[in-house]
Amino acid sequence: MSDAHPNTDVLIIGGSLNGATLALALARAGLRATVIDALPRATQSAAGFDGRCYAMALASVRMLKVLGLWDGLADGAQPILDIRVSDGRAGEGPSRCTLHFDHTELEEGPMGHMVEDRHLRPALLAAIDADPNVTHLPGTRVTAQGTDGAQAWVTLDTGDRVMAPVLIGADGRTGPTASRAGISRRVTDYHQTALVCAIEHDKPHNGTAHQFFMPSGPLAILPLTGNRCSIVWSESKSQAAAIQGMTDADYLTILRPRFGSFRGDFRLCGARYTYPLNMTLASSFVADRLALVGDAARGVHPIAGQGLNAGLRDVAALAEVLVAAHRRGEDIGQADVLARYAKWRRFDTASLAFATDTFNRLFSNDNPLLRAGRDLGLGIVNATPALRRAFMREAAGLTGDLPKLLTGAAL
Repeated sequence: MSDAHPNTDVLIIGGSLNGATLALALARAGLRATVIDALPRATQSAAGFDGRCYAMALASVRMLKVLGLWDGLADGAQPILDIRVSDGRAGEGPSRCTLHFDHTELEEGPMGHMVEDRHLRPALLAAIDADPNVTHLPGTRVTAQGTDGAQAWVTLDTGDRVMAPVLIGADGRTGPTASRAGISRRVTDYHQTALVCAIEHDKPHNGTAHQFFMPSGPLAILPLTGNRCSIVWSESKSQAAAIQGMTDADYLTILRPRFGSFRGDFRLCGARYTYPLNMTLASSFVADRLALVGDAARGVHPIAGQGLNAGLRDVAALAEVLVAAHRRGEDIGQADVLARYAKWRRFDTASLAFATDTFNRLFSNDNPLLRAGRDLGLGIVNATPALRRAFMREAAGLTGDLPKLLTGAAL
């Protein structure tokens, strides 16, 4: 066994969007980061690697601007100008009570932008490759981890050992970094699967996103550039498996009554994907010389499109804590430094987990009493400007104790 990369300040396990963004944020502030990425570079660069699109909140877009990524993404990003939320059933259209968020009520601008994974991931990879403070080790797995005095260490499948003052777990909901550190996870299985695809339609979407709640689960219709939309469509596991196994023509036959005809005829453009839906919550965000970010810390239902935004809040908060401690001459992996990060993110994480779990349970059913209550609630919020504006600011990521990067300020 040999020691490798001894001049690293932060070890990041997981080359996810959150892991790469954290490495870039730290590097821009002068810290050296090593990203240990189990996925080979060719896999992440392949067309169709990930079919997801992300509703990037306004605060997240500000962060990408500070990190120098937004100029390369802006042309392929679609502003979210309006959001419409409604209840209903397939083939019947939405209920009469619709909640409407209009971006003109928010003086800061659009609530966010839709960004496709096929644009965001390559931009991040190119940025960390170009930064001399980042070492990227794709196609490399961690086989063991631990601490030794003032250092955290990992053993790689190459036989090398890498050490740094602090280790970051950014390896997703099922990644082993947390469990190797003795951190447990609470998992809630929704017994749902998200069917994801992109469609091209005849009529323009005008930058409007729709969240349509049906008994089997929510259907999100998210605007992309051109006359295209990303569809995130939740069904029971068994039903989703059956639909995914259909031909494209039969798949569209199932989707049409759910989508409706308000955008004219539509057709698939690109591959179809499925993702299991659950909620995971780590019992702690930190351990001895370890911190968790993104889905490794908390994975939520995509019902509000806040998964990546929550991860980027983790990244922005942790980067600010580590950079400030480093500049003060502190040991950035010591317990009291990492406790500042955990305290900063605790309330926001608990609130998001509770909200997404509650909304999914409340709306993914056909109980007539609950349906009446949902419609009443949507109508009250829509008729109350102060409430409506509060929800818009929350969706845009403008509430709470924001880290500097999310306000558009550099570290």
